[in-house]
Amino acid sequence: MSNVSPPDHSHDQFIEGLTSGLQPVKPLPPAGRRAMIWLGFVVAAGLALSLIADLHAFAHRFMASPDMWLSMTASALTAVFAAIAAFKLSLPDSPRAWAWLPVPAAVVWVVASGLGCLRNYILPDTHVAPLTGTMDCLVIIVALSVPFSLLMFAMLREAFSLLPALTATVAGLAVASASATLLNLFHPFDAAAVDFLMHAFAVALVIVVCRVVGRQLWTSINIYVVDRRPQ
Repeated sequence: MSNVSPPDHSHDQFIEGLTSGLQPVKPLPPAGRRAMIWLGFVVAAGLALSLIADLHAFAHRFMASPDMWLSMTASALTAVFAAIAAFKLSLPDSPRAWAWLPVPAAVVWVVASGLGCLRNYILPDTHVAPLTGTMDCLVIIVALSVPFSLLMFAMLREAFSLLPALTATVAGLAVASASATLLNLFHPFDAAAVDFLMHAFAVALVIVVCRVVGRQLWTSINIYVVDRRPQ
C-alpha cells in the first residue's frame, strides 16, 4: 500500500485566486522624466504669469540686489531637486536618502534670504514691505501651491510609496519652493525680517498641508489595494 498522500490542490487554488483577473501593468516613466513633466508645468505657469508681471521692475530690483538673485536661484534649484527626490521616493524600492537631495539648495535659499533681511539696516533707502504686502505674499504662495500640489499628487499616486509621510513632505517642499520662486515676479519689496518670516510661514504651511494630505492619500491607496486582493 502506497504512503503517498493525494495531491492537495488548495495551494494551487490559492495561487490561482491571487492571479486571476490580473491585468498587465504599464511601467511608470523614470522618476526624472516625471519630475521634468511637473517642472515643465511650473515653467509654463511662470511664463503665463510673466505676461501680467512688471518685468522691468523685476529686472531692476534684481540687478540692484545680488543676494535676491542667489535666493531665487536657490529656491528654483530646491524645487527641481525636491521634485526629483519626491518622484524617486514614491517608488517602493527607493532609499530614503533621496530626501537629502534638495537640502543643500534649500540651505542656500534660507541663508541668502536671511542675509537679505540685513539690507534695510545697511541701505537707508530700502523699500520694506508693509504688513499688507507680506500678507499678499502669503496669499500668492498658497494660491500657486494649489494647482502645483494637485498635479504633483495626481502624478505621485501612480506609484506605491512605502514612505508616504517623507514623500509627501519632500513633494510639499517642491511645491512651496516653486511657488516662492514665482512669487518674485510680483514681489516689489526688498527682503526684510517680517517679509522673510511671512515667506517662511507660507512655505512651512504648504509643506505641512502637503504632508498631511499626501500621507492620507497613500494610506487610502494602500487600504484600497489590500481590499482589492482576491480572497
